[in-house]
Amino acid sequence: MKKVKTGLIGFGTVGTGVVKTLAGKGAFIKKKRGVAVEIVRIADKDLRRKRPVKVPRSKLTTDVNKILNDPAIDIVVELIGGIQPAKKFVMKALKAGKHVVTANKALLANSGKEIFGLARKKGVTVRFEASVGGGIPVIKALSEDFAANTIQAIYGIINGTSNYILSKMEEDGESFKSALKSAQDLGIAERNPLLDINGMDSAHKLAILTLLGFGRYVDVKKIFVEGIQNIELRDIRYAKQWGYSIKLLAIAKEDGGRLDVRVHPTLLSSKHLLAGVRGAQNAIYIKGDMIGESLLYGEGAGQKATSSAVVSDIVDIAESVAVGKALEMPNMNFDSGIRGMKEIGKVKSRYYIRFMAVDKPGVLAAISGILARFKISISSVTQKERHKEHAVPIVMLTHDAVEQDLKKALSIIYRLNAIAGKPVTIRMMR
Repeated sequence: MKKVKTGLIGFGTVGTGVVKTLAGKGAFIKKKRGVAVEIVRIADKDLRRKRPVKVPRSKLTTDVNKILNDPAIDIVVELIGGIQPAKKFVMKALKAGKHVVTANKALLANSGKEIFGLARKKGVTVRFEASVGGGIPVIKALSEDFAANTIQAIYGIINGTSNYILSKMEEDGESFKSALKSAQDLGIAERNPLLDINGMDSAHKLAILTLLGFGRYVDVKKIFVEGIQNIELRDIRYAKQWGYSIKLLAIAKEDGGRLDVRVHPTLLSSKHLLAGVRGAQNAIYIKGDMIGESLLYGEGAGQKATSSAVVSDIVDIAESVAVGKALEMPNMNFDSGIRGMKEIGKVKSRYYIRFMAVDKPGVLAAISGILARFKISISSVTQKERHKEHAVPIVMLTHDAVEQDLKKALSIIYRLNAIAGKPVTIRMMR
């Protein structure tokens, strides 16, 4: 049996996990899938750091070209993250006729069209299961298992850090700051968690899911993104009293022939499948014309889950390479009937709104009157506290309203003398 030779670029947490998995489970994989994979070279800029896996010194290098220029290596695994130099390495590997496995969601979200196009031209493939959802096989599900489906909607909780923070606030009554520190102490959040809490990590992943589900390359810069950093504990509590949970939700759906793609905090009914996703778990809800509703759930990050997805991609490619079977990049830019992107201002939704207002007669009537002027009707309203000398919260839930109309109304309300601070708005989904 031919051993399929692989080169690994990046020997960090995930890279170490991949090496450990192939070393410890190589025999099992060979029995199960009938293929043998050998990592013949590992490139990393730091070879002095101790790692919990033994690798012969002869296999280690700081020179990536020893992988990219080696004609014996069939598969290049890129696990360094970021745009550059990762893109340069991936493009060079493809030009050399090598297959590529990557977990790099930022790279694919920004340069996927160019990378996938080169792979097709060279008759090789790029696999990227670990780029979204860690060990959840959502990439394979969308591209292969649901191939006969017209995808109607994808909703995802695809950032474990944000979901952990929101869960901690809801379940333990912790402040945002305290929940974030807890996540960092447990290694769930990075020391600099900005891309997680501001929604950009989710946006990168959503761009990939949108391509697979709707056949459209979406510029990440055109995705509406709003993070969780302004969510307060009181908002979590008010939502819970009304039977809702707040989640950072990634949304891609067809709406009137246009593609509605956005990331933002969302009030989800406690009865919704995604509302029960707790801690650092991830889940992707997919609606298709044939499958109906489907939920993929599991570990969205971490060494084991991510390494599992990377190794799965390596083995899939290795099976074809071992028998000399051609393996080309499938066409993902297909015609799904989408005519363009839907602007966030034209999105229609229900809303949770919290005003901080001076407790005096006429304030609520003034707010309601301005909302009515823009055809925004209120389904529920409550004044949660009473204090004549200080601003108190007035919390409302609206019926369906157009985003741009709500923004205009809120800009007028914000200028009222009785309003202290910018109103908080969170979109809702049943």
